[in-house]
Amino acid sequence: MSDPVEKTDSAFRDQQERYRESVFLPKTSFPMRGNLPKREPETLKRWAEMGLDGAIREAGQQAERIFTLHDGPPYANGHIHIGHALNKVMKDVINRAQRMNGAEVRYMPGWDCHGLPIEWKVEEEYRKKGKDKDVVPVLKFRAECREYAARWVDAQREDFKRLGIQAEWDHRYVTMDFSSEAQIVEEIGKFLLNGRLYRGLRPIMWSPVEKTALAEAEVEYHDIKSTTLQVAFPIAHDPTPEGLLRDVSAVIWTTTPWTIPVNRALAAGPEITYQVIEVTGVNDDSVVPVGSKLLIAQERLELFASDVGLTEWTVLHTLPGSALEGAVFAHPLHERGYDHDVPLFLGDFVTTEAGTGLVHMAPAHGQDDFQLCREHGVEVTELVQDNGTYVPWMPELAGVHVFKATAPVCALLEEERDKAAAQGRAVGLMGQRVIEHSYPHSWRSKKPVIYRATPQWFIAMESADGDGLRAKALDALENVSFVPASARRRLTTMVAQRPDWCISRQRSWGVPIAVFVEKRTGTVLRDPAVMERVVTTFQERGADAWYDTDPAVFLGEGRDPADYEQVFDIVDVWFESGCSHRFVLQQEGMNYPADLYLEGSDQHRGWFQSSLLESVGTQGWAPYKAVVTNGFVLDGQGRKMSKSFGNVILPEDVTKKLGADVLRLWVLNSDTNEDLRISHDILKQQGELYRRVRNTLRWLLGALDGFSEEEVLPYAELPPLEHYILHRLTELHQRVMEAVKTHQWNGVYPLLHGFCNNDLSAFYFDIRKDSIYCDGAASITRRAARTVLDILHRALATWLAPALVFTAEESWQARFGEGESVHLQRLFTPDQAWHNPELGARWEALRQIRRRVTTALEGARRDGAIRSSLEARVQLPLSEDEKRQTDGIDWAELCIASQLYTVDGSADAPVTVEPAEGEKCARCWRVLPDVGENKDHSHLCRRCVSVVEG
Repeated sequence: MSDPVEKTDSAFRDQQERYRESVFLPKTSFPMRGNLPKREPETLKRWAEMGLDGAIREAGQQAERIFTLHDGPPYANGHIHIGHALNKVMKDVINRAQRMNGAEVRYMPGWDCHGLPIEWKVEEEYRKKGKDKDVVPVLKFRAECREYAARWVDAQREDFKRLGIQAEWDHRYVTMDFSSEAQIVEEIGKFLLNGRLYRGLRPIMWSPVEKTALAEAEVEYHDIKSTTLQVAFPIAHDPTPEGLLRDVSAVIWTTTPWTIPVNRALAAGPEITYQVIEVTGVNDDSVVPVGSKLLIAQERLELFASDVGLTEWTVLHTLPGSALEGAVFAHPLHERGYDHDVPLFLGDFVTTEAGTGLVHMAPAHGQDDFQLCREHGVEVTELVQDNGTYVPWMPELAGVHVFKATAPVCALLEEERDKAAAQGRAVGLMGQRVIEHSYPHSWRSKKPVIYRATPQWFIAMESADGDGLRAKALDALENVSFVPASARRRLTTMVAQRPDWCISRQRSWGVPIAVFVEKRTGTVLRDPAVMERVVTTFQERGADAWYDTDPAVFLGEGRDPADYEQVFDIVDVWFESGCSHRFVLQQEGMNYPADLYLEGSDQHRGWFQSSLLESVGTQGWAPYKAVVTNGFVLDGQGRKMSKSFGNVILPEDVTKKLGADVLRLWVLNSDTNEDLRISHDILKQQGELYRRVRNTLRWLLGALDGFSEEEVLPYAELPPLEHYILHRLTELHQRVMEAVKTHQWNGVYPLLHGFCNNDLSAFYFDIRKDSIYCDGAASITRRAARTVLDILHRALATWLAPALVFTAEESWQARFGEGESVHLQRLFTPDQAWHNPELGARWEALRQIRRRVTTALEGARRDGAIRSSLEARVQLPLSEDEKRQTDGIDWAELCIASQLYTVDGSADAPVTVEPAEGEKCARCWRVLPDVGENKDHSHLCRRCVSVVEG
């Protein structure tokens, strides 16, 4: 070795510059900063110019199999929200992965365009202008609704495109297309002709504000404050031979005071024990007459007494609920025109969980009430109008709105109570208080709803032969797979418990239930020829034809239109979207049933269910083979997004600030099976994760600068480290392919991020930088590394492409040119010969030992003993077992130290770090004894001399 040469920092920098050109420094056009808000729109434009969608479609026609994800139609009434973005990104990832796995994917986006939300918006515009919607010709009103929906279909399509969603945007479906409307009415006709469609009187959810029936899926629950009443009904007929109910009043409890005037019966539980008590003492606030006799469930007596102020009482009789059968009571407002009998019936639904153990029955306003009263022949009367007010002939309450009826109803009950109290009898209002509880509201108007019995059109869930729609639907679900698996129970339970499907709505914007009813008999006309004429007309002119066509055209010869009622109720929008499998999946290139339906968890009571019932009812099978459910999006604190909270995050804001790929990464890094959280801080964290993945791609591209196929080495000639990295690729590939197969992508992209960050950036790249930068071009180690880097880039670019659609494309084109697209590639498939679990286990053990060294190096750097690991000389204690496992390993290379020696020791023995011996190479920065051996290159180590001279 030559005499030491003085190396000042300045001189050393000069030598670095001298040899800079001989170092293979990374070069790439792929920038460190993504600048996604600017670059992504440019990519979208370039895709359009290169006709990428057409190229994808053409390539798909050569595929051996078809994959069909049927798009559940979002509602066309505003810009997309974060829930839309979540759902569409999940679909896009699945579609792209299936396509890149060799399937032809026909993804036809759709929109739900009929129904109350759009009608409500158009009416709002009328109200602002002081116009009355009811005086506007129906066809003019429907045209305005159509124009409104079309405008938002276009707006939402652009919103989804900006997120990088790939779809047949020019071949979308909407429920208001003439062809769709014709298919919907044809499906209604099938239920008509197979006997499942009927008109009947049933209590259904009713919105007094919107004046229409609502489906359960159109209802949301909010806490409200309600006045609860305890009301006494005096006995009119005592069925007990012993006269146990003589002079007794049955006390009920209700949270809906407005239903008292429409009461028709009482209900008791047959297995519940009841007591007749005589009131002997009350507190000063009580209004219960002393001496009155009351009937109460034994289990509820103490709480009732506390509520109404009873201090003393005597139990006169104890009797089972079954003994009450046959009792008849009088309405508490009997003297004010409500002079009908109030019979008591036994009902299994009566419990002692709340109230008094006695339930008052308003059959027009409750499911159990209706069923029990109908079973006993009680007439169901319609006493509440469509706007929520009592009918004009309602005694003393005519025209009062039910939501404003508490005060007047209580006043009447108090008057009757006071009159009866003078006689020692309990009649009318015994007590009241205010409680807070959950109550159904229309999710459109946000106003409370009621149960209201009106003539509606229903699809029967049961049949006399036991082979009804419910049973068939449950059978069909046996052949459907669910992600998550728990969703199966949710859907099957809802189908098992649901009542008959109410499909009619009392509005204007939608597909009419295009049927006729014979006025004389009330019989529904079930004629295939009539239905065929309706369908043909709708195909030519759309559903508007029902409003401006002479009914005789539909009825045909031999029928007088004057003898028939033409039904103008429109069909439930859930029925419409539930029919979409008919006008989408039966097109060429689609699988029917669809391979997959994917929507939010609320669609178990919505689209998943309506599609199932519609398909089973008319085709006999489920419209899907698999159902994937995603959760709701909440804010960072787990709260529902609300403008009032100021916690709403819009997709548009995210794409403008961070880019669509960051939003997409948030989706893929979340557990979509559960409710997800999003906030600006969470998105900032996703931006950091994105940056790490991007830097991995950038380093790969830079290190592959000038790469050619001539450099590639066969697998057998690669070093063990490269074999290990390729083995890790096979493990990741298995997880990717499992997601492709099961549609369960949770956890896949966190694994890929972890691989980029931990296996590559912090391990493999760190180790191989020296060889890639400083070895000669013909170096076996460098060629081996570049062989693997080529594979890594192809694998990561294609595996990331379904999620990071813009970034993966940018990475691909940075290497292969702008005329290429990663989205026309197949998912990278590793050679199965690379899969070596034994090798993987060995390297995991090596990495554990390496962590001991890196921890010691970091400690020495913090203490100032060294400035970097390349200045270190390391002594590594290894046990005999560790030596056997690590035989042949270049530990200095693996730990990025200039010198490393192993010594006998144990796993818990300390790793020693001290400054390395020798001088620092101006080219590779290693500190080695051989630096300066060559007088022409006195600042270089032996390896670097051979490169610059070679």
